[in-house]
Amino acid sequence: MSSTTASVAEAVSVTSPRLQECRDCGLMQVLPAMPPASRVVCLRCDSVLRRTKYHPLLLPAMLNVSALILLAVGATLTIMSVTEGGQERSAALVSGPTILEQYGLWELSLVVLVTTLAAPLARVLCMLTVLAGLHLPRPPAELRAIFAWVGHLKPWSMVEIYLLGLFVAYVRLSGMAQVDLGPAVYALGGLMAMMVGADVTLDEQAVWEAMEPPNRRRRTRERPTPVNTIPDTARRWRIGCDTCRLVSRAAPGMHCPRCGFRLHDRKPRSIERTWAYVLAAMTLYVPANFFPVLTVVRLGAGQPSTILGGVQELVDYGMWPLAALVFFASVAVPMLKLVGLCTLLTLTQLGNTRCLHDRTVLYRIVEAIGRWSMIDIFMESILVALVQFGTLASVYPGPGALAFAAVVILTMLAARSFDPRLMWDNARTRTEAA
Repeated sequence: MSSTTASVAEAVSVTSPRLQECRDCGLMQVLPAMPPASRVVCLRCDSVLRRTKYHPLLLPAMLNVSALILLAVGATLTIMSVTEGGQERSAALVSGPTILEQYGLWELSLVVLVTTLAAPLARVLCMLTVLAGLHLPRPPAELRAIFAWVGHLKPWSMVEIYLLGLFVAYVRLSGMAQVDLGPAVYALGGLMAMMVGADVTLDEQAVWEAMEPPNRRRRTRERPTPVNTIPDTARRWRIGCDTCRLVSRAAPGMHCPRCGFRLHDRKPRSIERTWAYVLAAMTLYVPANFFPVLTVVRLGAGQPSTILGGVQELVDYGMWPLAALVFFASVAVPMLKLVGLCTLLTLTQLGNTRCLHDRTVLYRIVEAIGRWSMIDIFMESILVALVQFGTLASVYPGPGALAFAAVVILTMLAARSFDPRLMWDNARTRTEAA
């Protein structure tokens, strides 16, 4: 049995004790030996440090193969077709980005294309490359960089949000014309299920451990640290990798011995970069809500519609649940993210040490919900692709959509650049000073 196969077998049974740093509060602690289907949470902030699975590598590989097939089907077949005045028009996954580019909104076209096709495809291919490479006698070192990209691509893969935007577009179009769903909708639904299943069944640490050199795995098994937590005074020679989560004896600026990425004790210039993203998003939030996102023309008459105008239109049609969904995703979520990030940044810079656990939970919520604001952008790309019947009925994109997409992207970047460990560092500094 090869060393890689042996490591896979170990991951399925019981893991070895591992020193790990919590990504949310920075506490160094040792994960005990874990059986399959178990979970370990941080002793200080309740963040999940690791979940083990029964088949941490095989089942995700099978699900990713299924996802690749479904993505190929969903990208080539018809998503939806509309019949109006005897004319019929159908759209595929790439139809929306194509039409947006024709209207000169190539930036918005690129965003939709990346989040609905390029990022999911790259993520599935990277995952399959890693899982297949682990079964080679000598897995290539490049697998580590490829697997790191899987984590980077995850928040930008928005198939599930696209489907929700598709549902909103379907409801809006059903009041204007005859609408039929195409086979690609069911393929994309299956793709979403396969990708969620692959995420749930994957043990990321099992993959990283399988890529470790055999001598490092042997040292880890033979000399586990016998304590549950590591005092903060010992941090000067221990640093956790933000990419693979390996804790090693190194200094900031050195490279991780497992994944090869540069080590940082904290995210570089976290406060400054987060403020820059937040201020840029706040600046664009005004035109995103003031300028029209689309214009609906029926029988030669129509007027531009803003995001709030679209919500009002749904209310006028009596679609209260859908109006509430669009309002929450497109208006409330961006505002809540900006307010939440400003609160976290201000309290961190002031050195406030109160409610650290609650502020950490707030950060997790802010990081998780931001991407769902893309519902309005995906809905618009579908409407623009389908409703092009001249003066009879047409939908045209507006400049507000580009500003709104920029707000969503900037708030996502802001949440990812903020380091919540800085909040807990302030508490430790005050304790040491006292």
